[in-house]
This record gives sequence, C-alpha cells and structure tokens, in this order.
Amino acid sequence: MPNSLMIGTGEYTTGYVHGQAATSDKKVGVVALTMFDLRRQGKLDRLLMAGTNGQKFPGIRQHFRQNVAEVYRDMDVRFDSFPADDVARDPSAYLAALDELSPGDVVAVFTPDDTHFEIALAAIQRRCHVLIAKPIVKSLAEHQTLMHAAAENGCLVAMEVHKRWDPIYRDAKDRIAGFGEFSFFNSYMSQPKTQLDTFRAWAGKSSDISYYLNAHHIDFNAWAVAGTARPVRVYASAATGVATSRDIQTEDTITLTVTWENIPTRNLATAIYTSSWIAPRSDVHSQQRFFYMGHDGEISIDQAHRGYSIATDQSGFASPNPLFMKYTPDSTGAFSGQSGYGYQSIADFVAAAASIQSGTSTPSDYRSSLATIEDTIVTTAILEAGRMSLDEQKPLDIAYDSDGQITSLSK
Repeated sequence: MPNSLMIGTGEYTTGYVHGQAATSDKKVGVVALTMFDLRRQGKLDRLLMAGTNGQKFPGIRQHFRQNVAEVYRDMDVRFDSFPADDVARDPSAYLAALDELSPGDVVAVFTPDDTHFEIALAAIQRRCHVLIAKPIVKSLAEHQTLMHAAAENGCLVAMEVHKRWDPIYRDAKDRIAGFGEFSFFNSYMSQPKTQLDTFRAWAGKSSDISYYLNAHHIDFNAWAVAGTARPVRVYASAATGVATSRDIQTEDTITLTVTWENIPTRNLATAIYTSSWIAPRSDVHSQQRFFYMGHDGEISIDQAHRGYSIATDQSGFASPNPLFMKYTPDSTGAFSGQSGYGYQSIADFVAAAASIQSGTSTPSDYRSSLATIEDTIVTTAILEAGRMSLDEQKPLDIAYDSDGQITSLSK
C-alpha cells in the first residue's frame, strides 16, 4: 500500500485560501479530501503534505477539523507536514518530505506551474509515481526531460485532467471517433475576477490563464483525435486591462488559434481555445463549454449547466456540479463523493500506482486510461507555442520527426 505526499497547500489541495475556506466551489479542496477518503478505505497508508510556509499548517489543520472531520463520519484528517509549523518560508521543504517516501509511493504536485518541473523530477529520481496538475510543465523541453526520466526510473507520471473522467466528456470523446475527420473545435472556459486575488502570488509571474484553463480543452481535443490528427501551427491573441488595473501584470483573456492536420490525408482543421479570469460572478464558478465538428458529425457541451439548479437565502441562485465533487454527506453522515470525476481522476492514479508497486502492472499499461506524460506532450507543445506567440506576436509551427513525434517549436 503506497504512502502519498501532497506538494502544494493551495485551493485545489486544501480549499484553504488567505486564512479561510475558499470562496469558490472548492471550499474543502479536492486532493486532500480524496486522499483522506482513500486512506479511510485502506488504499493509502501515510499521508504527508509539503508547502513553502509552515506557519500556514495550524490554520489548515483547523480548517480540516471543522470542515472535513466534523462534517463527515469517520474521516481522519491527520497528516505529516513540511516544513515545521514555526518555519515562515522554505521553498525546498518538499525535498525533506520526499526523503520520507519509498520507491512506488505517490506524489501529487499542485503548485504554481513554473515549479512543476523541478519538483516532479526530484520525485521521479526517487522512483515515485507522480500526478501533476495541468499543465504538467510549461515547455516542450521540460516535458521531454520528464518523459525520459520517467521511462528510465519505471515511474508512472500523468497530468491530472479530471475532464477525462466526466461521463459526458467521455461519451463525447467516444462519439467523436465516429464523426470522420476533424474539422473545427471551439472552447471557452472562464473563472470570476476573484481568482485574480486568489492567485495573485503567481498570476502573470509563474503562469498565465491559458496554461491554467485552456489546458483543459486542449487536452480534451488532443485526446479525442489522438492518432488521427496533429497540431501544426499556433497563433495567440489576448485582451488586457482588468488584471493590470489591479496591479497584476498579466492578460485577462487569451485565445489560441491552432491549425491541425488530419493524418494521413493532410486535410486541415481549426481549433480555437479561449480562457479568461475576469468573468463576473454568476451561478457557476467556471463557465466551460465546447463545440466540435467533424466531417460527418458535430457535438456541443455546456459543462456548467446540466439542468440542475438550487437557490437558498444564504447563497442565492447557483448551478452546482456534484458530478465533479459531491461535498454533501449522505444520510449517515459519510462522505459520498467517490463517483465524482474530480475524485476518480485521483483515485484511479492511486490505484494504478498501487498496482505497479505490487508488481501486477507496469506504467505502460495505463497509456490508454490515464493522461500519461507520453500522451500529453501535444498539450504542452500547444500551450508553450501559445505563450511564445503572444510574446513575439507571430505564429509558431510545431515540428515532427519521421515517426510522428514532436521535436520542436519553430518561428
């Protein structure tokens, strides 16, 4: 049974932001809650958590006691933390935590994008299996380095893209296989302006809104047409003004226009991916939808609205999504969110790591079921090309070798 180290103590891991529960739809986070429940089921052993600020951990523990242990029956929220509670800042605390692990243990990396590479490489070198928040890394070169390191050390490395577990997205992916050649894709994903404050520490410094949100639908598009089409050119544009008015030097909205090439006909397709973090507060935390058209069929999904709405005196009108994460306890007071696709994307990785650790499977067995580092290189290439295109105001081409593997980006 593997141990698990969670690296990163932010909203997605803990639901604890700026000294209190997050104001988003992830008030108790996703990663830690899932790990606590997996340990309750006997699927994980020791849980560890590493951040950069040890003085934050007393607040996190109190947050978990109040919002997890006192809400769900039989939920143990204990974990070992790094650095110590009296340490104000130690960016390398995760290394001490990694030294507590053994080969085959699980590491979940949910930190600012520009830290993923160094953290993941250290975990891989210790022969741990690593689940990384999207995007895995920010550059093609870093992605290729991690991919080779994972192969050398026998590690399973994957990107946490929970939309692959959404039953509607999964069904859409399977239907798209029967729609003929790829022709057109258009996606939009946004979050409210409050996220600019939530992510103030890294917004525009370590990453941008395209890496953060466009990654979802780029990965879905690449997953849906894998082996039948490939991206060949990327051009990016952006809107600005709101973030800079808050003294955050980053784009408000980023659009990537990507030319895809069908294999082997070389017929072209167009994809447009738009993401923003200046949306007004509405009935959902995140607007997210897409339209796909093939030569023989089309499909559209409004992921944010599925005919389910609630209204309360305290919270007003909302369109909740318990398919992602069901936070409401069942009638016995137990956590009952195991069927949520946010939960399943983590649980399936833990199950795969446990199977590899026991010797009953190998990392290559999960190429078709998880968003492995080998399968997600297309997403990284598009995202990096988009950033380069924005910075240089020109399109970027994606180059391939004779085996069809991505080699480089060129101007």
